[in-house]
Amino acid sequence: MSKQVKIRRTTVPQIAARKGGEPIVSLTSYHAHTAAIVDNHADFILVGDSLGMVMHGMDSTVGVPLELMIMHGKAVVRGTEKALIVVDMPFGTYEESPSVAFRNAAKIMKETQCGAVKLEGGKRMAETIRFLTERGIPVMAHIGLTPQSSHVMGGFKTQGRDEDTWAIHEEDARAVAEAGAFAIVLEGMVEPLAARITEQVAIPTIGIGASAKCDGQILVLEDMLGLSPWTPKFVKVYGKLGEMIEQAVGEYADEVKSRAFPSEDQIYK
Repeated sequence: MSKQVKIRRTTVPQIAARKGGEPIVSLTSYHAHTAAIVDNHADFILVGDSLGMVMHGMDSTVGVPLELMIMHGKAVVRGTEKALIVVDMPFGTYEESPSVAFRNAAKIMKETQCGAVKLEGGKRMAETIRFLTERGIPVMAHIGLTPQSSHVMGGFKTQGRDEDTWAIHEEDARAVAEAGAFAIVLEGMVEPLAARITEQVAIPTIGIGASAKCDGQILVLEDMLGLSPWTPKFVKVYGKLGEMIEQAVGEYADEVKSRAFPSEDQIYK
């Protein structure tokens, strides 16, 4: 009898070691079936709090509760074998103090069996990132356009258009890298700034609406598949699943209304 070899998941050190090397491939996923497909191609999968908007019709990510992230995180872990699974820490679960952040991050990791968590914020979150990583919780940082702060930012606005603000973002990147983050998501950031930060920090940068020179890229799966009602300008749509679903549902409805839907003898023969 041949011995089954267990597939080993991509690890945090393996992602960190990809700095300046082969580009890191990533997508979001929120449930087991799509995660199983993405798992064949992605180095890491992010269970993003964007699920609040994409799957639950929320206006922003601010209203996403911890329990919802854990539920979707469990599903993605169950549906995958190879990719590192990273789960977003939702708004209000880590900002209060490092100890509160640790309690909630530990809950996420224990209940989902994910490999890392992600939190938003630069220099202001450095102390928390250090606190978590020193206690065994791998952290992916997220700077630039941070959706959980969209109310403070006045909406989803590209960061770095004013070159005078570049130093703030560069300081944020250095602070989270020095605090122990293993990678940084750069979102909604002008290309020259994102490229510059990528050169300055020793950990991989993951771009979303940033620079092709980042060490990797991530997109929201539903955006790139054409399933979202609104798609950011920077997203290339690789599929038209929304149109396909609309057509299929329409055909089904027409068959039901015309009583042309398959009969039981056709279905079970």
